[in-house]
Amino acid sequence: MSRNQIEALLDRYIKGETSTEENALVERWLEENGNFNTEWEGLDQSGKDRWLSGVFGDIKNSIHASEAKVIQLPQRKHFLWRSVAAAVLIIFSILYIEWPALQNRLHPVQFTALQVPANQRKEITLADGSQVWVNAGSEIKYPKVFNSKVREVYLSGEAYFDIAHDAHKPFIIHTGNVVTTVLGTAFNIREDKSKNTIEITVTRGKVSVANGEKLLGVLTPNQQISFNTLKEEAIKGAVDANLVIAWRQSELHFDDVSFADAVSQLRQRFNVKINFANEKLKNCRFTGTSLNGEKLDNILKVICAFNNATYQTKSDGSILIDGAGCK
Repeated sequence: MSRNQIEALLDRYIKGETSTEENALVERWLEENGNFNTEWEGLDQSGKDRWLSGVFGDIKNSIHASEAKVIQLPQRKHFLWRSVAAAVLIIFSILYIEWPALQNRLHPVQFTALQVPANQRKEITLADGSQVWVNAGSEIKYPKVFNSKVREVYLSGEAYFDIAHDAHKPFIIHTGNVVTTVLGTAFNIREDKSKNTIEITVTRGKVSVANGEKLLGVLTPNQQISFNTLKEEAIKGAVDANLVIAWRQSELHFDDVSFADAVSQLRQRFNVKINFANEKLKNCRFTGTSLNGEKLDNILKVICAFNNATYQTKSDGSILIDGAGCK
């Protein structure tokens, strides 16, 4: 018997619309659990879970019994009826409020965790057909099957999502307290814990971004929200989404780009800090370079040669680029 049918039975019992057999079943259960309210107050969460599960099972088993034993009861007095009705109403309320959460606790969703090592990228296809590209040093947790009303995953780091459309099951990504919700679209999420920022950038469709229950904004293609987790401040702006997701590509294409844009691609591709000693270097532009499968050192040698610059790797692993720069 379904939960809705059990709720309907309790509701009819309170209204006095149940049959003699149904009255006997409900009242017998009440007699057997007559002190539930006192017991409930003394239980911890685990005990409450087991108690509620037993309640639901007892009622289902009673209703499912092939032959219900009819118990003749004396005429109910007014005060007894009110007491019983109140008890049933409490039971009904507890079941209604607690049952969804109870089901989740009794049957928790099993998540698979994927951790991507440094200097690697992984592409996975989720159970609903959605594709996810996970960047180096990132982790994603996802269920093998989406069997609830929403599709939820947990991300730490950076990933690009191409979500299969399902109007009845929103797709939700948790990145710390930031919640990104979509129905079917493509977007990038980047968490930078060193800067206390989370960036969400849309390449296709529409994305809703929230900090907990507080809406930060709705994004469309080539829009980005940058959220400072320390200050809890969000900045929304326009960006070139193709540059943001360039880390997914096997090749690096530098076609009439600024030195600043090229370094931005390298930061995302190799997950490394790269700084300029001279801000004028950012304005230098170059073209005609396509590098495939090269190490970072080799790429830096090439693009620094194009821009009359040099670079050095510091003790903390960051890279500093220096040179005369461009006007």
